[in-house]
Parts: sequence; structure tokens; C-alpha cells
Amino acid sequence: MLACVVSELKKSAVGGRVERIHQPELDEIIIQLRTVQGGRRLLINAGSRSPRIGYTALAKENPATPPNFCMLLRKHLGSARLKDIAQQGFERVVWLGFECRDELGFEGTKYLIAEVMGKYSNLILADASLRIINALRPVDFTTSSRRQVLPGMKYELPPPQDKADPMVTGREEFFAAVAAAPAGQKAERFIIDTFIGISAALAREIVFRASRRTDAPLSFCDKNRLWREFSEVFDVIREEKFAPTLISLEGQPVEYSFVDLTHYGAGTGRRHFESAGELLDAFYGERDQKFRLRQQAADMLRIMSVARARISRKLENQRGELADCARGEEYRRDADLITANLHAIKKGDTSALLVNYSDVKEDGSYGVRVVKLDPQLSPAGNAQRLYKKYNKLKHAKVELSRQIELGEAELVYIASVLDSLERAETSDDLAEIRDELFKAGYMSRAKNYAPPKKQKPGIMTFRTDGGYTVLCGRNNLQNEYITHQLASRDDYWFHVKGRPGAHVVLVRGGREPGETDFTQAARIAALYSSAKDGQNVAVDYTPVKHLKKTPGGRPGFVIYHTNWTAYVTPDPAETERLRVGEK
Repeated sequence: MLACVVSELKKSAVGGRVERIHQPELDEIIIQLRTVQGGRRLLINAGSRSPRIGYTALAKENPATPPNFCMLLRKHLGSARLKDIAQQGFERVVWLGFECRDELGFEGTKYLIAEVMGKYSNLILADASLRIINALRPVDFTTSSRRQVLPGMKYELPPPQDKADPMVTGREEFFAAVAAAPAGQKAERFIIDTFIGISAALAREIVFRASRRTDAPLSFCDKNRLWREFSEVFDVIREEKFAPTLISLEGQPVEYSFVDLTHYGAGTGRRHFESAGELLDAFYGERDQKFRLRQQAADMLRIMSVARARISRKLENQRGELADCARGEEYRRDADLITANLHAIKKGDTSALLVNYSDVKEDGSYGVRVVKLDPQLSPAGNAQRLYKKYNKLKHAKVELSRQIELGEAELVYIASVLDSLERAETSDDLAEIRDELFKAGYMSRAKNYAPPKKQKPGIMTFRTDGGYTVLCGRNNLQNEYITHQLASRDDYWFHVKGRPGAHVVLVRGGREPGETDFTQAARIAALYSSAKDGQNVAVDYTPVKHLKKTPGGRPGFVIYHTNWTAYVTPDPAETERLRVGEK
């Protein structure tokens, strides 16, 4: 795959001039090149999750202060011209040679070396003699005893693996390797263990083409056919006849390759791309964005999860105490019985068998009840003791009911915030949620927190097939802004019924929407909610004039009593088609 990427870059990037260098993530560099074809953005990721190199069209948010390594690259490679790109043998190492000028104006060469090797990935800047200027991730003796990557040291390639290079392996060498393989070894494992630079997916593809099975033992495969399929795959690299292919399962990317992967069966999608850059964007883009947002939202998720657990435990205890309050009526009844039978009780009694005048039998007689007494109190003192218990529980019942109501409302709010964090698409969305939590008191102890500058929230905007604008919020602040500032009284408001979700407004614009417009707006509301994976989701809708803001309530919370309910199934493909940007 790296050979495929290098081939693409050689054809268009060589000769390009460096315009800008950014470092949106600690392990990711983007170099803006001005080439004959126009501006291109070269991405180099040296992280352990998604190491890669190639063109990208994905928009990346850059930090306000560039990291030190980014400033170093700007110093040495600013306005430099890319003169060469080379893959080192069949290793996952790419050298990018730049013609540049030093501080005194003399021309020279600098190398940016990308090692795309999983958790060992790195990005190294070296001079013309391959002496290391600096590295994104320095490696000293405490990290590796085999190879160090430190400023001032001579750059060396990673230690070679004890495997054959498939690009120069001939037929007889291949057959000799097959003959020397352990008995019973799977053909896929044989290819991976014998030859350098072959992924598991490509090894399975070669075996499948040769035997129609991916798990075939080496002894099951005809060695001539296995050799033919093996050599044809590497002819693709030699002749640069690449076919970038993406495999997806249930809409999620699961594998990619520089050749068509035919061994994936029914239920998987196969998509071909014109370039390796487009393929890598499709595979890594959404996944990287979600991971980056999860990292940025980690502290908020932790705080809200802890708060939810704490309030849930508190509610459980309060409900138990509320159930105990039912004994208050027993205390009052016993106190009444003692008061009515003072003449029959003496101080020092531990219990009394008293006539219960409220318990009338079928024959007209009265029931009796055993009442426990404190022998140290007088009969009247025992009655007062029970009346006090009754009054205490009566007041506790009122207060506990109020506290339980507040706790349940707080859980609803926390659920709405967690749902907003789930649906956040940009760092700005997270900044709005963070500001909301800071004002609500959840983030009051956050270190070095600075509220963001006041600006209008970015609102997702859609256009129905009938030509109507639909506005959708991603968090409580955006919901508040849409419903109470952007929407007109006669616009229609949508929200999933009884669950956290986005406020969605169908803008009428003086017209009356049709059935399709209502349905599409309801589907948008269902998709951007906690019920996005459901079917026949209930969505309430009503004119905005019927909404009332909760007095003293959290942002984004409204009250309504007049509404209709639509039952729709979220359609991500349709919603993506209708989306037109942000307002």
C-alpha cells in the first residue's frame, strides 16, 4: 500500500513548493504543497492508531499555538521545493527530499523521513548527510537498545526483518520457501512469515485467488497457482496498475488495499477509488475524527458519568427513605390510641393491648392492637414521642418528594449532555458543551479553563425535497439558540418523544410544508437523538408558538402540551443527502 501511495506522490507532488506546514495533532503533520495541479495537502501521521502518508482533503483544526516540531519544520522547510520521494526497499519507510535554503541563504538538501510502522512510527528531519536534526518522537537507550533516534546522530534504517523481499523473489526461490515451510502451516501464515511488507488482508487475497479459500493449508494449494497469483499481485506494483479498494461492513470501513479484495463475501461492500489519498481519507477520516473528539471530551464524559452514578445512588437511597415514610401513619395511629386509652396505661409498661376504635369488626366489636411503649416515659410522653416521629416523617415525605423530582430532572439533563457529546462533530461543539457545563457548575474546578469568546453557534442546516430549510442543533446551547432565537412562531418544531435529542425546526417561510417535508424533518430529529438506531421512532412536532421555556430550567429544555406525533425510521443516507452545511 505504501508503494501505491509513493507512486501517486511521485507523479504529482515532486516539484511542488511548500506553502504552509501545520501540526493539527501531536503525531500528525500536514504540508501544504503548490504543485502543477494546484494546491495539495500532504498528510503524514506517525501515530500508533492510524499511521499513514498521502494526500488528504479532510479539514483539520489547528491549535492556536503550533507545537515545537511544527515550528522546527517551518524553519527548515518553509518555501522549500520537494525534489524527490523514495520508498526504502520494500520497507515502510519513505524519504522526502527537499531543496531549501539555510539561515545564510545557501542552498541545501533536507530529508523528512516518515517511518510508517504502527506503534513504532516516527517522523524524522535530517540534513543532507542524514544527520538527524530532530525527530517527532526521539528514541534513546531507555526506549530501544537496537537503534536510537536522537538529534546529532546519523540516521539508520530500522533493523531489517529476517524475511525475503517479494519484489525480487523469483519462481525457484518461492518454491524453495514452500518446500521449507513447516508441515500443516496455513498458506496465509506462510506468506506473512516469509515475505516482508505483506498485510494479512493481502495474504488472504492471494491464497483465496489460488485456492478459493482464505484458510487453506499450504499443502492444499497448488504451488504453481499460488506462485502465479503471488507474482501477479506484485506485478501490479511493478507496473503501477493500482486499484485502491475499500471494504465496508454495515457501512463501516473494515479493510483497504491497493488491489481489489475479492475474498470478502456477501454482506460486505466494495468501493473503488481513483487515488490512494481518497481511499485513506475514506478509511481513516471519520474514525480519526471520532477518536479525536472522544479524547477532547474525555474529561466531560468522566465528570458527567460520575455525576450520573452519584445522583442515581442518591435517588435510590431517597426512594428507600420515602418508602419508610409510610410508617408515619402507623405512628400517628398508635399515638391516637395511647391518647384515647391513657387511663389504661401506667408508667413503666413496655407495651399495651389497646382497643382500636377505628377497626370495626363485622359483628360490631372493635379490634385490638399491641402498642410498644418506652417504660421511662409517661403514657402522655409516649404519645408525644410517636406524634413527633409522625410529624418528622410527614415533613420528610414532602422534602424527599421534592429532592427526588430535582434528582430525576438532573438525570434527564445529564442524559441530554451525554447525548450531545455523542453527537458532537467539531471541537467548537465540544467547546460549547464545556462552556455550558462550566456555567452549570459541573466544570467549575477545571484547571486553566477559559470561557470561549461569544459567537453564534454553528447550526446544522438541511433542505427538504420540497425546498424547505431545516435547522438542527447538536447540543443544548444550539437547541436553545434554534428554538428561542432563530425560529419564528409559525415554524414547526420537532423532537424525539421522551428521550434526549436535537431540537429540529422546519422553517415555513410563509408557506405550508407538504407531507414529505414533515417526514424528512422528523427523520432528522430521530437520527440526531438517542433513538438513532431504532425503528418507528416517535417524534413530537408542534408550532414553535406552543413551546414554553422551563422557568429557571437548563438550556434547551421546553414545555409543550399541544402536539402531534409522527413515527419514522431514521435514514442516515437521506439525511446526509439533504444536508447543505451550517448556518
